[in-house]
Amino acid sequence: MLVGYARVSSVGQSLEVQLDSLRAAGCEKVFAEKRSGTSTDGRVELADALSFVREGDTLVVTRLDRLARSAGDLHAIVKQLAEKGCGFDCLQQPGMCTTSSTGKLLLGVLASIAEFEADIRRERQREGIERAKAAGVYKGRKPTVDVAAVRALRNQGLGGTQIAQKLGIGRASVYRALNQ
Repeated sequence: MLVGYARVSSVGQSLEVQLDSLRAAGCEKVFAEKRSGTSTDGRVELADALSFVREGDTLVVTRLDRLARSAGDLHAIVKQLAEKGCGFDCLQQPGMCTTSSTGKLLLGVLASIAEFEADIRRERQREGIERAKAAGVYKGRKPTVDVAAVRALRNQGLGGTQIAQKLGIGRASVYRALNQ
């Protein structure tokens, strides 16, 4: 059975092109999510796809960077598939046959390139933010925590956990607000 996996990084992006490609390739079951690919943490649909595949199945993605942005994550996923007796296929980057030495080499090279691209993108973003800060344009993200409300609740005798629950924020945010 061909099992598809599609991913985009943000809610504003569309999965339709990937979903259409996976269906056209013959995927009978497709898992899709809108999550960052920088880590496998929190990628519920990926975890579900990896749990779903059975021996003889093939996990299919449209592009390698849809599955993983780091070589380590990619190799871990491919190893997990191999241990289950499953294959891996990448529609836009053919030759990723994980059963041959050449396919494994190509997979490693392209995984390294995907990781390199992600690093370069982060560096450019960081440089852009630094330039904007120097020009006085970038002021950072607006605070999402009402410091006055946190302090008022603290003055009423509530603890950090209680304040966090009451305001729907994390405990760390409570303590940062109290330290401001």
